[in-house]
Amino acid sequence: MQVAAFTQFMSADRIAAIVYDGADPGDDPRWRLSGARTREEYARWCRHACGMACLRMILHHRDGHAPPLLDLVHGCRAYGGYREEPGGIKGLYYAPFADYVAAEHGLAAEVHPILAPQELAGLAAGGRMVIASVHPEIRRPDRPAPGRGGHLVLVTGAAGGAVTFNNPSGHTEQARRATLPLEVFSAFFAGRGISVRAGSGRA
Repeated sequence: MQVAAFTQFMSADRIAAIVYDGADPGDDPRWRLSGARTREEYARWCRHACGMACLRMILHHRDGHAPPLLDLVHGCRAYGGYREEPGGIKGLYYAPFADYVAAEHGLAAEVHPILAPQELAGLAAGGRMVIASVHPEIRRPDRPAPGRGGHLVLVTGAAGGAVTFNNPSGHTEQARRATLPLEVFSAFFAGRGISVRAGSGRA
């Protein structure tokens, strides 16, 4: 069963303007769908919520529904998954996230501080979803990777030397649900992530 592709911005058609043109995410007319109490709260957190968008996908796949994005953000904050520091919001921290999803959502998550691309593919081929750290520019894989890490995507499968993933900041439909050769994915991949087993709870 295909995993629904949720984005960290409520209006997917505004992502290109936000990530490439400097548009204010707080101008999103759909911001209330995030569960934020104010437009300002949404604007402050949505840029940091790629991991929570991945969690929404996992929960929706298992249950057929998922909590709003900001509910997950604040739930994870309570476990130390995000920290507000003088330099801004820090996170996602993997170990507190794993504690949070186990305690609050009944998910068994394993932190992989070192994860080779072939190991990631093996986990995905074996039925686990992997929240993987990649460079945000994996949105445009036809261009050279400018680095590794800084953003989280949800790897949902692997076969034939390729991985399939959902990208919470994908600026096109093709970027939001993509399949790339493992060697191309690896150029953006930071070699770390979190694997989660979450079968569909629907018939």
